[in-house]
Amino acid sequence: MLDLSNNLENVPVLIEENSASWMFPEFQYSPDNVQGPGCTVDPSEVALPGCSCLSQSCRPESCSCLQTYGQMYERTGTLLTVSRKDSAYCSPVFECNALCSCGESCCNRVVQTGLNVRLQVYSTEDRGWGVRTLQTIPRGRFVCEYAGEVIGFEEARRRQLAQGSQENNYIISVREHAGTGHVTETFIDPTMVGNVGRFLNHSCLPNLLMVPVRVHSEVPRLALFAGRDIRAREELTFDYSGGSDNRPLAEPSTRRARVKRKVCYCGAKNCSHFLPLDLSILS
Repeated sequence: MLDLSNNLENVPVLIEENSASWMFPEFQYSPDNVQGPGCTVDPSEVALPGCSCLSQSCRPESCSCLQTYGQMYERTGTLLTVSRKDSAYCSPVFECNALCSCGESCCNRVVQTGLNVRLQVYSTEDRGWGVRTLQTIPRGRFVCEYAGEVIGFEEARRRQLAQGSQENNYIISVREHAGTGHVTETFIDPTMVGNVGRFLNHSCLPNLLMVPVRVHSEVPRLALFAGRDIRAREELTFDYSGGSDNRPLAEPSTRRARVKRKVCYCGAKNCSHFLPLDLSILS
C-alpha cells in the first residue's frame, strides 16, 4: 500500500487502495511546519529555554518548564484539558525541548515525538478526501499535527482572495490572547506543503480537538488530540472554527458578501450548514 508520507513519519500514512486511482492533489509532504512568505520566525529555530532536569521524566515540583507553563499532560502523555466543552478558548501547551536535559521518554514530550497512530486517507462519498483511524484512539491521546507553511497575515489574505469558488481553503488561523489587548496570530497553510492533517474534514460535532503546542520555537504547532474515545475505522474530524460562532453574518460588508460560503455536509445534529470561514482575514 502507498505511504503518503514517503517514510517521513514514524508509521506509514496509508492511502485506501480504491482511492489511489483518484486525482490526488499535488503537494510536498512535510511532518513539520515550514517558514513561508510573511513569517518572520523560523519554526525550526530553537528559541525557548530548557529545564535542567536530569531524570528521564520531569516532575512538577522540580521542572522549570512545568513550573513556568503548567503541567498539561498526564504521566501517560494524554492531554489533561481535553474535557473542555463548547468553548473557542484553550490553554497553550509548552513541551520540554531540545535545550532540556530530561530524557526523550519525558511525559512532557508528546507532540514532538510525531505521528504514532495508524491513519488512512480515503475518498468520502460527499466531502472529498478524508482521514480515518485504523486503530482505536483513547480520549486525550495526541493524533497528528495540522502542519504546513507558516505565513503572515497579508499572505494569508492574498491567498484567500485568490482562491476560486471551487477551491478548498486550507488556511487555519489561530489567535492566542495573552494579557489585556495582546493577541498573537498564527496562519498555517498546508495547500502546497503539509502533512496528513490537510485531509481532515470539518465537523460541527468533531472527535478531535486542536491545541496550540510549543516545543522548540515560539511558533505553535497545531496539535490534534482525541476529544473522546474513537473507534477503529472511524473518520477523524475537527471543527475548522475552533469552536467559535460559525453562523453567517446578518449584514456582511461588500467585500465579505463576495465570498460565497461553502455548504457543510458533516451531518451533525448541530450542523451550522456552512463551513467555517475566517472573514477577519478579508477585512
